[in-house]
Amino acid sequence: MKKPTIITCAVTGGDDTAGRFAAIPVTPGQIADSAVQACNAGAAIVHIHVRDPETGKPSLDVALYREVVERIRDSGSQVIVNLTTGAGARLLPDNHKPNTAAAGSNLRTPEERCAHILALKPEVCTLDMGSLNFGKGVLVNVPAHIETIAAVIREAGSKPELEVFDTGHVELAKHMIDRGLIPQDPLWQVVLGVPWGAPANPETMMHFRSQLPSGAKWAAFGIGRHEFPMVAQAALLGGHVRVGLEDNLYLSRGVEATSNAQLVEKAVRVLESLDIEVATPSQARAQLGLRPAS
Repeated sequence: MKKPTIITCAVTGGDDTAGRFAAIPVTPGQIADSAVQACNAGAAIVHIHVRDPETGKPSLDVALYREVVERIRDSGSQVIVNLTTGAGARLLPDNHKPNTAAAGSNLRTPEERCAHILALKPEVCTLDMGSLNFGKGVLVNVPAHIETIAAVIREAGSKPELEVFDTGHVELAKHMIDRGLIPQDPLWQVVLGVPWGAPANPETMMHFRSQLPSGAKWAAFGIGRHEFPMVAQAALLGGHVRVGLEDNLYLSRGVEATSNAQLVEKAVRVLESLDIEVATPSQARAQLGLRPAS
């Protein structure tokens, strides 16, 4: 019998969407409240970025991460907290000055990108497994930087969620697992529909799944209008799923989502329509081998 499917909610993301979409949470209080509401709606995991409360721009401030995590825990929610290490990788090369980053870049050292992981030791954190074209720029994740972040994740005792945007990323991850740089039992997260990454369709998802190690725990999600079709596809193929305002701002065509909880509720309906059980936080912890919530 298939184990219950875990829903992750990506609460706010790091794109420049705050201020343009009313539902995007910005302050630590708003992000934490949205995370708790998403859990109440059916999400077992919440994936967290933070934003500057004044500008809404993405931030790497450890104090902001700490406030979000403490607010979630103080609420009494049992939701699993998953902190990003993806921020600080965006590069837009200057068209006229070689080796120069243009406005809109936010490159940071790998140590800066994961300082909050070492400080807060979340149950789960992401680890981007490679570089890719991303909209008008590039997300830069070279092997040496990935190894540095992976070492911090090991020191913190967090479970890495390996974000893979193409199958070359899967191969690098398997190589790092063989070398002992990544634990043998990570959570794999297949990312589909990023412009210009792997397309969000059944054939691509099935190919990704075929490249993962035998018995791998995996999830997948689609960007934008692909979000809910990929919920169904991943669940039918035996994977877990992700939704949230980081990935998609619309409940249906032309209808903006009013909250993360609303997106989670729709994902629950999709899964239940397929007679697929939705995992609670405690069931998700058991599946992923995490310590019980305190």
